[in-house]
Amino acid sequence: MMKSTAKRQVCVLLPNKRRLDCTVESKSRGRDVLDKVLEQLDISGLLIFGLATLQDNEYLFIDLEQTLAKCLRKSWRSGSEKSLSILFLRVQYYLQSGRLIQSRGELQLYYAALRQKVLRSLSRQQEAVFFQLAARALQAERGDLEIQDPQHKQYFLPEDYFPSWLIKRRGRDYLLQHCPKLHEDLRGMTQREAVLDFVKLSNTVEDVPVTVYRMRRGKKELKKSILFGVAVHGVCLYQDVEGKRCLLHELAWSDVDQVTFQGRRFEICAVGSLCLPKLEFYSPSALHSALVLKHLRDSHRFTISVRNALSHVRQMEETQATRLYREVYICDTTLLRQRLQRLTSSMTDSSTEPETRAFWMNSEGEGWFLCQGKNVALQI
Repeated sequence: MMKSTAKRQVCVLLPNKRRLDCTVESKSRGRDVLDKVLEQLDISGLLIFGLATLQDNEYLFIDLEQTLAKCLRKSWRSGSEKSLSILFLRVQYYLQSGRLIQSRGELQLYYAALRQKVLRSLSRQQEAVFFQLAARALQAERGDLEIQDPQHKQYFLPEDYFPSWLIKRRGRDYLLQHCPKLHEDLRGMTQREAVLDFVKLSNTVEDVPVTVYRMRRGKKELKKSILFGVAVHGVCLYQDVEGKRCLLHELAWSDVDQVTFQGRRFEICAVGSLCLPKLEFYSPSALHSALVLKHLRDSHRFTISVRNALSHVRQMEETQATRLYREVYICDTTLLRQRLQRLTSSMTDSSTEPETRAFWMNSEGEGWFLCQGKNVALQI
């Protein structure tokens, strides 16, 4: 008589604060959990999301092809059928345009994730953008502003639409007075267009479309003062100075010559034309280093895979903006939308990634991948 496979309970927390409970086998992979999430959400696929664990107050994306026993380690191995493991559905790849997302369900999840990041943003120098973002969020969630009485300005809570520092700086009354005017200017905008506009505008906020990992500047330094950001266009390096984020370096993918790590030591070499010294930091662990570099490599591959689709999106937006001849506008837009659907359906195909040719890591954690035709190596 064959012994039945042990079961485990996994709770997946979504960006919209919803939770999904999944029952999986003890030998299941991260991919199996994601498949169950897709089934419950009734979505065919998630293009830009990954599953992450929370370790030392930091989210780390798991390898979906590895078993959950390796990803969750102690909590999984010591668990029983009644124990609960927690994973987070997080944005793994940020987009320059929400029109790249064909699934309405995924677009709503992406919007929810950006809403939360906007509320936590510390970009105090971009105050005006937050008013525009709040207006678009109100249009997306409440539709056209209905002015019925002088008290209409109190139809929303500032805490739901503005970062706490902005509320403290301006005061609730100021926000309640001025935000409705911006909301009213968007009358007639559909929910989808308001969401797409929010996505596009949130890209201009410095600390929103980026995943940040904390590292130490020196081996013996106690505080993790270096913020290593994986962004749409490449790598951003910040330093935390008394709670304020100061940009040290911003490197496009084409600016990165080599990324290596050995144990906790993480090094970045820029191309020679930038005349930058080798940048050296220390991550919490060798595993942390490996997961950060894997995220960096996957982000580079994803950026390459969406280039053609993004080009068509921009062409479509330009066509809609000009509207010189209505007949041509309708025809061109229809063809562009059909082309965009074909491109987005194949964005994860490796054949669309000519510049990211290989990635390799052995059991000892040694490996490399090619970035922009350059050898980007890693060692543990």
